[in-house]
Amino acid sequence: MVNKIYDSASEALHDLLEDGLLIAAGGFGLCGLPERLIDAVRDSGVKDLTFASNNAGVDNEGIGKLLRTHQVRKMIASYVGENKEFERQYLAGELEVEFCPQGTLAERMRAGGAGIPAFYTRTGVGTLVAEGKETGTFDGQDYILERGIFADLSLVKAWKADETGNLVFRKTARNFNVPAATCGKICVAEVEEIVPVGSLDPDHIHLPGVYVQRLIVGVPYDKKIEFRTVRERELA
Repeated sequence: MVNKIYDSASEALHDLLEDGLLIAAGGFGLCGLPERLIDAVRDSGVKDLTFASNNAGVDNEGIGKLLRTHQVRKMIASYVGENKEFERQYLAGELEVEFCPQGTLAERMRAGGAGIPAFYTRTGVGTLVAEGKETGTFDGQDYILERGIFADLSLVKAWKADETGNLVFRKTARNFNVPAATCGKICVAEVEEIVPVGSLDPDHIHLPGVYVQRLIVGVPYDKKIEFRTVRERELA
């Protein structure tokens, strides 16, 4: 059995990182972010990166850390709120942004993982999203052609893995991590726990280990909350 387990994020990425990479990253808001791997990318000093991810995290969390260090040249994302540095860089012309509807972005990653170079969708027809894109008409309906995403590297966060790289995700963390993992030439996953082969119920595996080349254990993690809302204390 090929050993996929590395001692740290920096070791797992040491021979994979270079300037100008297209990286697909999992995460949904602050849920399921590959935190340790993003830290290792930051510490490596690589630059001119393009990230395909649902969002850019927030200031100083997720890909937001890499925006702070000006290592990201372009973002392909569907949601860019809650990040003031992202806003500043975009408005100042320091960051290229390709906005992509959320479902389309997920499908572009899934298509790349399935070897599909492009597909037609009605999402975005008649909007700015359609500008400059090829169109087609099917059964009387207009569609726009979207390209699959073929990333140089995928960075994802899972709950559990076995030693062969089979992954199980938790709840919302499953949203973008699965398609992001499949569309990269190499996928590195950080997990909370690695269990022996045979410990995972085959029916509960969300991503087969064939898609995962390298693994690290990233614990301990802090539970990040994007907006903390509390009930006011009632007066006695």
